Amino acid sequence: MVNAPEAAPSLRLATVCIDCSDADAMADFYGRLLGWEVTFRTPGWVLMRDPAGGTGLSFQAEPGYRAPVWPEQPGQQEKMLHLDIKVEDLDVAVEHAVASGARLAEYQPQTRVRVLLDPADHPFCLFLD
Repeated sequence: MVNAPEAAPSLRLATVCIDCSDADAMADFYGRLLGWEVTFRTPGWVLMRDPAGGTGLSFQAEPGYRAPVWPEQPGQQEKMLHLDIKVEDLDVAVEHAVASGARLAEYQPQTRVRVLLDPADHPFCLFLD
């Protein structure tokens, strides 16, 4: 006799936490970039929620933080994740991101995507659908 599966628990991804050296600087940058407000702050950790109800972001300061290298290089700190942000106008979005404090990465692997680096050197992508 096969046992009936248990009901799956209710799970919902609420926040992506990004390690960095300065949580406040990261929250300031992503607040400018996305137009979000800080919803909770404690020393070394900041939470931001998507006002539209999507997944939020938090930033955690780590004393031994090592910035990732883009593009990835053998023997160097690799990225663990990156954010993909859908945009309607790539040039306008890149201009806004740079004005918010991002840097355009030298290496750009695709024509409909722009890789930028946040203040902690995490790559993130702006892309056209």
